[in-house]
Amino acid sequence: MKASQKEFAKTLASYADCYVMDAFGTAHRKHASTAVIADYFDADNKMLGLLMEKEVQAVDAVLSNIKRPFVAIMGGSKVSSKIGIIENLLGKVDKLILCGGMTYTFAKAHNGEIGNSIVELDKLDVALGVEELAKKNGVELVLGSDCTATNGLDFDTMTVKPGSEIITCPANKVPAGFEGVDAGPASQEAFRKAIKGAKTILWNGPAGVFECDDFTAGSRAIGEAIAEATAEGAFSLIGGGDSVACVNKFGLADKVSYISTGGGALLEAIEGKILPGVAAIKGE
Repeated sequence: MKASQKEFAKTLASYADCYVMDAFGTAHRKHASTAVIADYFDADNKMLGLLMEKEVQAVDAVLSNIKRPFVAIMGGSKVSSKIGIIENLLGKVDKLILCGGMTYTFAKAHNGEIGNSIVELDKLDVALGVEELAKKNGVELVLGSDCTATNGLDFDTMTVKPGSEIITCPANKVPAGFEGVDAGPASQEAFRKAIKGAKTILWNGPAGVFECDDFTAGSRAIGEAIAEATAEGAFSLIGGGDSVACVNKFGLADKVSYISTGGGALLEAIEGKILPGVAAIKGE
């Protein structure tokens, strides 16, 4: 921590008698104006705000006060950005659904054909390690068996180019020139089945390129299954910008238990890290 940052925090603190930390979205950063400033208030004059309390309680509900079965859904494009979270969850969940672009790194790790699908070739061993850890911990690992693929997605406009093809194929047999862009029908059904009956649910990351209306089915299936489980008594936590965008796009925001306002902060909390913005208040 630079001396200038400490001085800045001290100056900010001099303007107030109490400090309330209510910015969960920045709680994973040790910034002068969010975490360091708390050092200049005694324990009776610094506290978490109402939003922060809700966020901390929501994370606690899915990581510490677990009601089982506990199902986590991790989507998105890269295994590398989620590996710490995945490894932590494999010590807690009963079922783990891995979807989105990560599907093709796992398929490639088993010598699958993935066409032009997104893949992390330097993380194939990591994917195999995740499978082994899930098996060791007795966690049911659910991966997409099929996918929707296209040879003409325009990522600038999020539309399929005229004359292009959209096909359904096994996730490990994507034809050359095609890329997997959504979970296929069989995968959607497997995701629904895995979520049904859950009592604690965590969702972070979509099942496909949901921004394009042609490829919303996988993410919608997950969202609707979560909503159904929530209606039956499950606690569901939705976090991360894309997952939040999904539930909003599909009109499911009022059918889940809690939607987190944090992206990076939520991910680090799920990974088991102590958030500086929380620690500064609680003295951890």
